[in-house]
Amino acid sequence: MEKVKKSYNLLIGIAGLLAAVVTISLIGYAVSKPKPVVIQGQAEATEYRVSGKVPGRIEQFFASEGDMVHKGDTLVEIDSPEVRSKLAQAMAMKSAAEAQKEKALTGARQEQIAAAYELWQQAIAGEDIMKKSFDRIQRLYDQKVISAQKYDETLAQYKAAKATCAAAKSQYDMAVNGARKEDKETAEALVDQANAALEEVKSYLGELYLTAPADGVISARFPKAGELVGQGSPVMAVTDLNDVWFTFSIREDMLHGLNTGDELIVTIPALGEETYRTRVNYISVMESYATWRATRETGSYDAKTFEVRSIPDGPIEGLRPGMTAIVVNVNRPTL
Repeated sequence: MEKVKKSYNLLIGIAGLLAAVVTISLIGYAVSKPKPVVIQGQAEATEYRVSGKVPGRIEQFFASEGDMVHKGDTLVEIDSPEVRSKLAQAMAMKSAAEAQKEKALTGARQEQIAAAYELWQQAIAGEDIMKKSFDRIQRLYDQKVISAQKYDETLAQYKAAKATCAAAKSQYDMAVNGARKEDKETAEALVDQANAALEEVKSYLGELYLTAPADGVISARFPKAGELVGQGSPVMAVTDLNDVWFTFSIREDMLHGLNTGDELIVTIPALGEETYRTRVNYISVMESYATWRATRETGSYDAKTFEVRSIPDGPIEGLRPGMTAIVVNVNRPTL
């Protein structure tokens, strides 16, 4: 009887030991079982930086962070005394150029023409007197009455009177005809140059009011009202929520032949448990200095990380840049 009892106790002990070993093995397997790989990324969107061509001081904002704006909406006004000063200078240059052009096209005043005419008539009278004197001297010289020197002096005076008359005639013609063709063309070119300078300054005036480059939401405002901004400095950021995609950083040993055109089924924890279809449109290796990973410690190879982008098949209500996206399935197109 005791033998039977001892055998029974031994069997119970062995069974308990086996149960404990099995239990510990199952627990160890469950603990050591590799967890499924989670591919996680985030939503991104096209962002436009709003900046101006002229420096100035922020006068006022017309939109705040979080506001929805449309393309062409005025976002900010910049005050620039330098631009206003350049405008005044350009307008003054234009007025001066137009006055020069008017002077060149109109010609001399009537008083100047009359004065030139009187000088010409005076020169004609002088030439006539000298001609008569020369004719008399010529006859006397032919008769050998006067010396050759006296004849030469009278001839020189006559030639001088003719030259004076011709010069007076030229001055009169110039006054009547006005400026030369080249002077008129130069005056017209100066007017064109002044107009171009004025148009340039007016284009800068348009840059004092910065507008939205696209529909979107104001995601950032960098300076505050009253602060100075330089040429090309960003003032605002507009995020286009209609141009959203997901970016995933995936190590190459986890790509498993992923290609552009493959469909990624993702969930967005911030929007609940619903799944969304996206399409891979970009795969490229990331910079090695930031993504290289040594795996030789485990007997494997050096792995690089690839940037994978996918775009949603349609608009996702409530999606914002920065939200996390998790891949739950990959569908490859059938050939």
